[in-house]
Amino acid sequence: MRLLSIEDERSTAAYLYKGLTEHGHVVDTAFDGVEGLHLATSGHYDLILLDVGLPGASGWDVLQGIRTQQQTPVFFISGRDEVEDRVKGLLLGADDYMVKPFAFSELLARIQVVARRRAPMSAPEGVLRVGELEVDTARRRVKRGALRIDLTTQEFVLLDYLARHAGQVVSRTLIAQNVWDMHFDSDTNVVDVAVRRLRAKIDEPFAEKLIHTVRGVGYVLELRNNA
Repeated sequence: MRLLSIEDERSTAAYLYKGLTEHGHVVDTAFDGVEGLHLATSGHYDLILLDVGLPGASGWDVLQGIRTQQQTPVFFISGRDEVEDRVKGLLLGADDYMVKPFAFSELLARIQVVARRRAPMSAPEGVLRVGELEVDTARRRVKRGALRIDLTTQEFVLLDYLARHAGQVVSRTLIAQNVWDMHFDSDTNVVDVAVRRLRAKIDEPFAEKLIHTVRGVGYVLELRNNA
């Protein structure tokens, strides 16, 4: 995979470069937010690793700049370990958030998750429909009615999982395991944040809602009769 590392700490940047290239990835490095945003939006990357505290422009600003132009997967790698920071990163459109210091093996595992999602899905391809919502699994396109909806990689995987289980209540634990291939601490509410972001694109512009909360259990994607 071709990766972009935006990291101002030279030792951390060198550590990432060495480890990732040793595992066969191609890595470009930027040491400030301005350069990082320029490379991210002018180049073609499979994944961007982004620090929060950057000179020139913060990681928050860089991510917002990226999301105005493209949906390349972005992982925050930051020394900020507060729940509020992790939630903010996800709300802004990050696909993952890792806290320094981190185990390099865990980073490689998370990168592998992105690589698997880029590969053809093992499930049968086609168009999944729930009401007027269409999820094209082959071309990774989403429409609701005549409106084309642009989703991040993480948002698409979440919607795809819900659509493949349309009408079934899926728990937060199952979502975390199947969408992120990992377990989340119970106090992070990452799944709830991700669903909230997806709802903002899938449901909020429309009168009829498709993503429903089942209190104490999880979520279900279905068309309900409001009559």
